[in-house]
Amino acid sequence: MHSVLLLGAGKIGRMIAKFLSACGDYRVTVADTDPKALTRLGQQSDVTTREIDADSHAALASAMAECDTVVSALSYRFNPGVARAAAETGTNYFDLTEDVETTRQVRSVATEAPAGTVFMPQCGLAPGFISIVARHLTDQFDSIESVHMRVGALPQFPTNAIKYNLTWSTDGLINEYCNLCEAIHDGRRIEVLPLEGLEHFSLDGVRYEAFNTSGGLGTLCETLDGRVRELNYKTIRYLGHRDLTAFLVNDLQLGRRRDVLKDLLETAIPITFQDVVVIFCTVTGHRNGHLVQQSDARKVYQQTIDGEPWSAIQLTTAAGICTVIDLQREGKLPDGPFLRQEDVPLATFLDNRFGQYYQSQTSTRFANEMSDLTGASDD
Repeated sequence: MHSVLLLGAGKIGRMIAKFLSACGDYRVTVADTDPKALTRLGQQSDVTTREIDADSHAALASAMAECDTVVSALSYRFNPGVARAAAETGTNYFDLTEDVETTRQVRSVATEAPAGTVFMPQCGLAPGFISIVARHLTDQFDSIESVHMRVGALPQFPTNAIKYNLTWSTDGLINEYCNLCEAIHDGRRIEVLPLEGLEHFSLDGVRYEAFNTSGGLGTLCETLDGRVRELNYKTIRYLGHRDLTAFLVNDLQLGRRRDVLKDLLETAIPITFQDVVVIFCTVTGHRNGHLVQQSDARKVYQQTIDGEPWSAIQLTTAAGICTVIDLQREGKLPDGPFLRQEDVPLATFLDNRFGQYYQSQTSTRFANEMSDLTGASDD
């Protein structure tokens, strides 16, 4: 049985633990510094729990020596240290980071890993699944003009002025809103400001806005460099969210005081499990001598599993990382050590037992509606 060390017993960690432990092919050990979180998780899933401080290299290396794979569901700042311990012990490494600099450090560490070891960061939703979709669409063109990637985890029932509820890591959210964003414009790789590039659009009868945020492109800027004129990623929100967020981050300068911003958000903005994840990717390019646009659009809603509600962002993020872990165990990933999300074929991903969470009836219906709306064709 494949042994996994899962670091982090938070919202996403609990979903990962449930997925892997319930399928019967994994022996899962969950580690955290919070004994209450470990106790709760141990009651929900068939896992072993232990307290480990992720700042302790010795503790990490000792725990990894007993495992085939380590999964980091921790805040991004811990991941370089986790990766170093994985390289030292020859443990396969997967994480959920959206932080660009963290991914660069993990990639550097991967060069020191033993042959046959896989290092795959950014395995969630965005970055993660959205890069797999984008690569799938670009492969259907003779030449590419533009790639637009739009993703948002939104409350189904927004009630506050900011029209948002916390659904995942607050540290990751602040990173997205405050860090510079990678893009390709007019064929050149550039950095653009977060919270800029505001646009409005409608999908499935709902009006949204989207704006620049950091990290969602994953490694696509490198992968598509020299092949695309325009590549960008934007986060989807309900109308009005961007302006209020920009007031906090820029006008009140809380982007410079992220600890204060985190405390403010976690104190004032409630968590919700009644959310919806919107995924929308559009590629324009030339095929058979014609300028063609093709889109992939999906909506994934929260679900109740074994009597417990799980949010859409938990489902999609955990499904993203569990799918690639499963594919690695089955020998269906390319050789490492460092793997990009876009190295995984979309069909292979969706055919996986965890990847199928992206293939709900709602997702298929929504994708068909958007194909009709954009006039996309496989011909």
